[in-house]
Amino acid sequence: MELVIQQRQELKMLMTVQLRQSIELLQYSNDDLEQFIRQQELENPLIELQEKADDQYVEKLPMYTFSNHSRKETTDITYKAEIDFRDYLYKLVKLNFNDDYIQKQLKYIIYNLNDQGYFQTDHIHTTSETKEITEGIQLLQQIGPSGIGARTLEECLTLQARDRYPEHQQLTILINEHLSLLADKKWQVIANKMHISLSEIKECNDLIKTLNPKPCAVMSHETTEYLRPDIIVEEHNHQLLFHLNDTYLPNIQLNSFYMNLPTANRDEKKYINEHYKNYNWLINSIEQRRNTIIKIMQVLLEKQQEFFLKGFSALQPLTLKEVAEAIEMHESTVSRATTNKFVQTPIGTFELKNLFTSKLETKDGHTISQERVKTLLQELIAEENKIKPYSDQKMAEYFNSEYGITISRRTINKYREEMRIPSASKRKEL
Repeated sequence: MELVIQQRQELKMLMTVQLRQSIELLQYSNDDLEQFIRQQELENPLIELQEKADDQYVEKLPMYTFSNHSRKETTDITYKAEIDFRDYLYKLVKLNFNDDYIQKQLKYIIYNLNDQGYFQTDHIHTTSETKEITEGIQLLQQIGPSGIGARTLEECLTLQARDRYPEHQQLTILINEHLSLLADKKWQVIANKMHISLSEIKECNDLIKTLNPKPCAVMSHETTEYLRPDIIVEEHNHQLLFHLNDTYLPNIQLNSFYMNLPTANRDEKKYINEHYKNYNWLINSIEQRRNTIIKIMQVLLEKQQEFFLKGFSALQPLTLKEVAEAIEMHESTVSRATTNKFVQTPIGTFELKNLFTSKLETKDGHTISQERVKTLLQELIAEENKIKPYSDQKMAEYFNSEYGITISRRTINKYREEMRIPSASKRKEL
């Protein structure tokens, strides 16, 4: 056995702490970046922050919420609650019922309600206990939202139906016995079982749509959230301009006191030098982050000009790779720089990631974005004959013949589910 000493030259890239933090910095929103800067101030005595005036670009959420599931504007209202709705209901109980037993009975029900208003507990076992709960729920209907305290969806809708439409007995029978068939739109099966006409079923179905399956949803304790967009896009004289919304971030300055402090030994000098390097790293990393985002936005404004004026229906096919090639950066850098960023535009506020979409090819060699196809799909379904709605296969054939888009039935199904549009059988109406 012979021992040999060899020399070998290798080139390795080591992931230093600062390199890792520089990568993470790209992914920060402006608000995250502000927190990081303030943390650096606490850790580095050479960093001194100079505060600026409060920023004006703060938007109330929800404004526009876009995800893989929906591309519609949201009009949900958030309610600020001083107290939990259960506490509020119990106060009403004490105001309306003087009997101690009833108060105790209703208190038990109220504090076992979920956020939608359903009574949920596993501690009810005997018939007498079930009877007491049923009686308590009936009393609760007098002071709370109709349907509150129900144990099932059927019971919730039945309580509301009896309250609003007491003369309509067929409605309560339909809810109690055939709600699952109604959900699957088995009109003829229901008609045969209940011995009523399809027009009567349609009348009941229309009445059920007026009921609320979540009677306490609007009473849930919710807080108002606020969003500060990272990028502002504005239109001036028919021209789109943008700027980064980071003017509220504090100015990072060098604390000259520590720099001019005489150092007694090498350890103190080393301590000052290390923190001075960290100060320079922070300044350079933030500037590099800004420049990267600016380069990306310049490409987006050029490629997606119609989107900033018209919305997702005008979104052009654009991938992270194409933007990376345009600004001569790695695709992963573009991905990180567009993560957790929101852009405020003349038509709403969106997550920056939503401006990237893959493409489908048409017969004439052109491309169309997935978002445009989804918009066309929504329009097609909105205009279809609801008595005989289009199947996924029919819609795929329509796109092929009308727009020259080669798309499979499975892809139509995927897009429809992403937009939470039910199947043809469940879209069917009487």
